[in-house]
Amino acid sequence: MADGNVLPFLLVALVCAGMGLSFYVADRATPSSRALALAFGAIGASLFLHALVPLHLQLPATFERGFALVDALGIVALLQWILHVRRTVPSATLETRSGDTLVRWGQAAGIAYGVAGTIAPEARRHEFLNALTEGVALDDPMFWLFAVPVLVAVLTGVSGLCLLLNRRPDIIEQRRVVAMLLAIPLFGASFALPEEMAVVSLLLGALVFLIGAVQYHVEQGRRGEFMAQFLSPQVAEMVRRQGLEGATAPARLDVSVVAVDLRGFTAVTADSDSQAVLVVLRRYYAEVGRVAARFGGTVKDQAGDGVLILVGAPVPDPQHRRHALDMARALRETGARLSAEWRAQGMALGVGVGVASGLVTAGLIGEGARREYTAVGTPVNLAARLCAQAADGEVLLAPESVGSRPKGLRLEPLSAPLMLKGLPEPVTPLRLL
Repeated sequence: MADGNVLPFLLVALVCAGMGLSFYVADRATPSSRALALAFGAIGASLFLHALVPLHLQLPATFERGFALVDALGIVALLQWILHVRRTVPSATLETRSGDTLVRWGQAAGIAYGVAGTIAPEARRHEFLNALTEGVALDDPMFWLFAVPVLVAVLTGVSGLCLLLNRRPDIIEQRRVVAMLLAIPLFGASFALPEEMAVVSLLLGALVFLIGAVQYHVEQGRRGEFMAQFLSPQVAEMVRRQGLEGATAPARLDVSVVAVDLRGFTAVTADSDSQAVLVVLRRYYAEVGRVAARFGGTVKDQAGDGVLILVGAPVPDPQHRRHALDMARALRETGARLSAEWRAQGMALGVGVGVASGLVTAGLIGEGARREYTAVGTPVNLAARLCAQAADGEVLLAPESVGSRPKGLRLEPLSAPLMLKGLPEPVTPLRLL
């Protein structure tokens, strides 16, 4: 490497290292981001070492072995990112296991490259790196000793990403995956290209992926701002760490269910302009969503004027009964404030709340683009039925939802049990005073 060629390598090394650091700082909680940070950090470190120690010098074997191991680390980490992303995209086919195995073979090839580089460092430098500078000797077995692992890693990485795209992931994830799909061949080609072209190939690969990654994070940020009205921070963090499939896998959970809906909505709908009704619903959904998020609730359903909220799913909550009661009280206060505003506008609307607790089966159902997080069990039906019986400003609780009665909580049983639709036995609910 001529002295004049050192600067481009250093600049690209700084770009890659900066990308790795930014990925880690921005999203270090997720395994995929840590793998991505490690991959770009390794690429930057390799370029930095090559820039400081020109390739044409007679280097100690220790330095050469270090170069090979750093390159191998970059290959393995990049393929590990593909594995992590694949696991966040739901799939019910056998392709999941076979695709992961394919990428694992690529990681094994990366490790083989590092081992070969530590065993034959001189051959790696003279027979493989920048081999296209003077033409490739296809009959040279030492060239193929290093070329085959790199080719296997590139092909398995590309194949793994193609199989991932075949699952039809979310549109913003597709952008990031396609960007990596274009970047991997550029990264692989940089090993054998002449020095001047190698640094350009690496820079193009990094920039292509950076464009896709920036689009991904911008869109994720926008979605996060919107969904923060309806999902608790704990759920968002769980999805970030485990991916959608891991966080929402069907499970038997002890939860509390809070149901809330509007009183007088049907009459208002008949007498009011549809645009005014939509304004009411938007405000109502936003306020209910904010209260739910404050107490760790997950909005499961929004249907017409009804909202169903889970406390304790998908993130388990040992205090879900107390949190649900606090949420119900806050919803009553919010409903009273909204009702006063709506009545001032000539709309006679109120809010009723029902709460029940117990075991439910909760998880993600559906296929393709149409997927829904749902919960099935008696507490879901009971909360909805109690909500339907609650008057404006009233909170009705199933006895099981109270548990050990919190200090300062005032309750009274209804004067007579209720026979609720879909339930075999009458229920005597408690009224929250």
